[in-house]
Amino acid sequence: MGVRRSVSHEQIEIRIRNYTRLSPDRNTRYNRWRVDDLIQIGPNPPVVRRPDWLKVRLPSGENYFELKGIMRGEQLHTVCESARCPNVAECWSRRTATFMILGELCTRRCGFCAVPKGVPRGAVDRDEPARVAHAAARMGLKYVVVTSVDRDDLPDGGAAVFAETIQSLRKNIEGCQVEVLIPDFRGSDKALGTVVTARPDVLNHNIETVPRLYRVARRGSDYRRSLALLRRSRELDASIPTKSGLMVGLGETWEELLSVLNDLAQVGVEILTIGQYLRPSKEQLPVARYYTPAEFAALRHDAWRLGIAHVESGPLVRSSYHAHEQAASLTQ
Repeated sequence: MGVRRSVSHEQIEIRIRNYTRLSPDRNTRYNRWRVDDLIQIGPNPPVVRRPDWLKVRLPSGENYFELKGIMRGEQLHTVCESARCPNVAECWSRRTATFMILGELCTRRCGFCAVPKGVPRGAVDRDEPARVAHAAARMGLKYVVVTSVDRDDLPDGGAAVFAETIQSLRKNIEGCQVEVLIPDFRGSDKALGTVVTARPDVLNHNIETVPRLYRVARRGSDYRRSLALLRRSRELDASIPTKSGLMVGLGETWEELLSVLNDLAQVGVEILTIGQYLRPSKEQLPVARYYTPAEFAALRHDAWRLGIAHVESGPLVRSSYHAHEQAASLTQ
């Protein structure tokens, strides 16, 4: 049996800095090594069997293939595909999808996410907002969700493209409502203001996990910075509802979850989604445990008790899952 060699923090930093210089085939091998050494909690994480309530149907049907054709025809990306969302079959059969703007390369390397990683080096497709609007019109959408990869290579983190996409959708689709799921813009108040000034109908920023797990699950992000963004959005325009999302199953404790729910309530979050983390592939963090439907119901109750107005909590709930219905519930 071979002996696993230790890796110093200095070596880790060197490997991270050199990551983007590798060829595509070496990137794959590097990712496999890096995930094993820097992300996984324990050298041999136990295999946790997926319970029956997490089984989903495979994508199929006329609507699914039509939407796929529209996205490829407009040269657009969706988080449904890039992040390997388990609800893609259901959502696309209902003609709903979440557009992912600013390309498909993310500048951060979150341990849970399957979106491709890399450095776009400042590349921005200025025609993308118009193509999103055209695709949404072809799909017959009246409620559109727009998210993006992290673009730390851009001075504004891509905020201007978010604003242009909101404006393009409203210009081309009468009565269109737009929800945005934004990155943290590295705490830039100016970038956040650019998006808020465009007046999305809902502003979403996912907290994702508990503070203790940020180092392994959300490298490059900061829990307090994300809370500050949600608070600041309400200060800039209190009429725009704020929303956030939380994953469970990465190794957090119940007490840590309750603390996060309280923090989100304190910064004025009105819509919250809570879902089970599902490992997209062996390149991402392992699942520590699967929560039961009863536990999701308990989390929903606790979030309501703390003052969050609308809570979607369930094994397959994702940030954009039934987004239109979530937003509509605030006005009922």
